[in-house]
Amino acid sequence: MSTKKFTPFDKDIKLVSDPSSLDEYDDDPEVLRAVLSCGHITDPQTLTDCCRAQLNDGNTEFRCPLCEEEWSYDEVRKLAKLTIDEQLTFEDKIGINAAEKFLDLKDCPSCGSYVDRLDDSNLCVECSVCTEKNGRTYEFCWQCVRVWKGPRPRGDRCGNVGCKRGDQELLRDCPLISLKSVKDFVCPSIRACIFCSVLIEHTNEGCKIMACSECKKEFCFICLKPAQECLETAKHFIPCTAGLAPRQIDSAI
Repeated sequence: MSTKKFTPFDKDIKLVSDPSSLDEYDDDPEVLRAVLSCGHITDPQTLTDCCRAQLNDGNTEFRCPLCEEEWSYDEVRKLAKLTIDEQLTFEDKIGINAAEKFLDLKDCPSCGSYVDRLDDSNLCVECSVCTEKNGRTYEFCWQCVRVWKGPRPRGDRCGNVGCKRGDQELLRDCPLISLKSVKDFVCPSIRACIFCSVLIEHTNEGCKIMACSECKKEFCFICLKPAQECLETAKHFIPCTAGLAPRQIDSAI
C-alpha cells in the first residue's frame, strides 16, 4: 500500500487514473497516478522505492526499469513527492555513488570509511583510519573487500577463498555430487584448497582426500580439514567425524 498520494491540487503534474506501469497490483481506478517523461505511469511511493533501489545499486542516475529512458532528478523529486529528508538522503547517495564511481573509492570493511586505491596494479590497500586506531597496519583486498591474506603486492587476487573473479559464483552454484567411494556421501563438486584457495573439482574418482595441483598439500573434500587431521578419526573411504563442511561462500582461509 502506497504511503504517498497524488491529489487534484498537485500542479504541473500530468495525472491519470490508469493502472501503474511499475506495479502490477496498483490498479485502483480511484487513485491518481503521474505520467512519467518516458510515458509510463506510477504513484509517488512506487517511484520513490524504485529510485532508492537504483541508488542502493550504486547508480548515479535514474532510469525507467521498463524502457531504460533516463529520468532527471528534478522529475523524480517532484513525481516521487520526496520529503526534505528523502531529498537530502537521495542527494547524499548520488554524491557518494559518483565519488565511488569516478574516484575509485571503496568502504573499508572494518570501519566503513572511504579508501582510495593509489596503485591500480595492487589489490592490497591500507585503511589509514584503522591503522591509526589499532596501532598496527590494517589492509584489505580491493576485489573481495575482506581482510588481506597472502603475499603482497598482488594484482589478481588475495589469499581469501573466492576472491578470484567468478570463484564465489562457482563455489555457490556448483552441483552436488555423491562420492561413491565414501558410501555415496553428498557434497559440493567444487572446493577451494584450504591452503592456497585454488579451486578443485572432484571427479568422483578416488577417495575424499584431495591433493592440490598448485600447492601440493592435501585436505579432505568433505570436512575441509587438513588430510592428516581428518584421517586421525576417519579413514579415506569413511565419512568424516567432523561432518560435512558448508559451501565456502564468503569464507577465508
